[in-house]
Amino acid sequence: MANKPMTKSQLVAALAEKLDSDKKSAAAAIDAVSEIITHEVANGGAVTIPNVGKISCRARPERMVRNPATGEQIKKPADKVVKMTIAKALKDSVNG
Repeated sequence: MANKPMTKSQLVAALAEKLDSDKKSAAAAIDAVSEIITHEVANGGAVTIPNVGKISCRARPERMVRNPATGEQIKKPADKVVKMTIAKALKDSVNG
């Protein structure tokens, strides 16, 4: 198991090597994919990345939460959270 997550520069280098391309093109491709996913999820949509998972946004209702420092109950307003559901293919490759 890896100790540190792969950095963007490492991901760019790996993608460039895999595609027999230069790092500039690989970085542009990663930035474009990231921008598309961000735009789609921010507008309430979802993006499925084959064999990786689905990224979506869901609404969370208003709820009561507790401040761990003081124990005080406060009301947290409704908000949205980004959720990623991992694909079965990725789970199977990690566990298999």
